[in-house]
Amino acid sequence: MDVQTSATRRVLIAKPRGYCAGVDRAVQAVERALEQYGAPIYVRKQIVHNTHVVKTLEERGAVFVEETEEVPEGAIVVFSAHGVAPAVHEEAESRRLRTIDATCPLVTKVHNEAKRFAAKDYDILLIGHEGHEEVEGTSGEAPEHIRLVDGLDGVDAVSVRDPEKVVWLSQTTLSVDETTETVARLRTRFPNLIDPPSDDICYATSNRQTAVKQIAAESDLVIVVGSANSSNSKRLVEVAKDYGAAASYLVDDASFVRDEWLEGVRTVGLTSGASVPEELVQGVLAKLAGHGFTDVEEVESVQESMRFALPHELRKDLRAV
Repeated sequence: MDVQTSATRRVLIAKPRGYCAGVDRAVQAVERALEQYGAPIYVRKQIVHNTHVVKTLEERGAVFVEETEEVPEGAIVVFSAHGVAPAVHEEAESRRLRTIDATCPLVTKVHNEAKRFAAKDYDILLIGHEGHEEVEGTSGEAPEHIRLVDGLDGVDAVSVRDPEKVVWLSQTTLSVDETTETVARLRTRFPNLIDPPSDDICYATSNRQTAVKQIAAESDLVIVVGSANSSNSKRLVEVAKDYGAAASYLVDDASFVRDEWLEGVRTVGLTSGASVPEELVQGVLAKLAGHGFTDVEEVESVQESMRFALPHELRKDLRAV
């Protein structure tokens, strides 16, 4: 039986956490489209990887589809924050869909890098997870030039045409440490490997990993709020374990927190992925308070002030297109 007293039980809550600028922009894009044009508004794939956000938008009239072909001809469709390949834009145009592109500008940056290096006939080693929507979108920009490297295990299998003309790019939501290690191993195979002009792992992913590193060593348990298909949320669980937490779990919301996790625990670290609304974090805090974790300390590792403007399609009347 757990005999810890409330005086000994605390929560270290990481800051920054939760919504990043790209997620905030994408969710607002769907909300604004619903306000301006009414339901239904179609969304290709999940607008962001969070089940609660998707459900809330569905309740307001958003219709989520897997492929563009499922959208009625002439309707409005929003492309998710993860980006799409050029072929998806072409298909939408052929079906006379009115598109709102909510791709995160930091993902668009990687797309532009892929196009630029492909135009110079480089082989591009794209570090990322096979099947992830962002990877599929980036790969579609230069399919003849891009070779996927799915973590350390993918390094030895990759082949290039000319070892002197190789550059690496990455998915924006990877583990910073693991990506650094993957690049180092790639460089042993390709000593003249070129770095991208600027970091591809986005500021929010990096900042949230830095924040969880700061609380992990002091935490018996780290709870990460986020959905199972969220790459950046899953990375936070891994980082917490790597940096000293005895245990770390990913939960969609407070209902997933199991009482037995808290037995014998004095300090819980708490954070959330970049697609998680703050209300879900507060729900977990409330559940922890019910178990005596009433001493809450916010640990800020870095300040964030990034904001992105809404997609340009929402700054003009789509009906005039």
